[in-house]
Amino acid sequence: MTSHDMQKDIMTTCKIEIVKDIIEDINNDYFVLLVDESRDVSGKEKMAICLRYVDKKGFVMEAFIGLVRIKDTSVLSQKEAIVDVLPHHSLTLSNVRGQCYNGACNMQGELSGLKTLIRQESRSAHSVHCFAHQLQLTLVTVSKKHVQVGELVLLISNILNVLGASFKRVDNFRESQKMYLRMAVDMGELETGIGLNQELGLVKDGDTHWGSHYKSFGNFISSFDSIVDVLDTLVVNATTLEERASASGFLISCQTFEIIFLLHLMTDVLGITNDFNVSLQKKEQDIPNVMILV
Repeated sequence: MTSHDMQKDIMTTCKIEIVKDIIEDINNDYFVLLVDESRDVSGKEKMAICLRYVDKKGFVMEAFIGLVRIKDTSVLSQKEAIVDVLPHHSLTLSNVRGQCYNGACNMQGELSGLKTLIRQESRSAHSVHCFAHQLQLTLVTVSKKHVQVGELVLLISNILNVLGASFKRVDNFRESQKMYLRMAVDMGELETGIGLNQELGLVKDGDTHWGSHYKSFGNFISSFDSIVDVLDTLVVNATTLEERASASGFLISCQTFEIIFLLHLMTDVLGITNDFNVSLQKKEQDIPNVMILV
């Protein structure tokens, strides 16, 4: 275990055996395709491929079968990756009976989305947009139609972009967080223990990620003092007049009563649907209880 090469070999062997058992469990039967793509820390595009199927005992199972590198985020690259991976595991598109993707247009597009290309290969591969995802997207879209809420979302997004624009700013943000955390612990305002007081990152919201707005607003509130500190520093030390003016404008805007009020209001509203969505996705959930939750 002291050899990195040996560790990789062991992990690869485990993966091969696990995927082999999954494929045997599917037994050339029907399955649902679950796909999502994102960039890794090196900026390379990768796509995770999972399957949902009914095993021999009648239980619905979900299994991860691979993470593949794709050329870009285009639909053709995504389909090409899927077409290459499935035959490698003795699976075919003709056995696909469902598709589950996020709400991005390259996934859900009616004319040239991934779901449309897959359905051209298998007419029974029906796509069902995650209902929890739809609920969150609807709530965010309706909220943004209110001008003040739209301004809030734009302001938070711009501030996070400014703070994350350089490693130095991110380091300043983290150091400020540590300072306020130590002060809170010394004053007895926070409990200490395993898993408590985890470092909060600069979470950016994204319309295709159903919980991102809630997490982004919540982290912004929790890290508000550190965000103000970094903006203060930029007003004084930014290299260009444009950067100083931008930081000064953000600093003034984020400390107004209206912005603070809307930030807490939207966190409370999105928190309700967030708890609801988390409950809906529990494996032990049943239909009668879901109706009560709705």
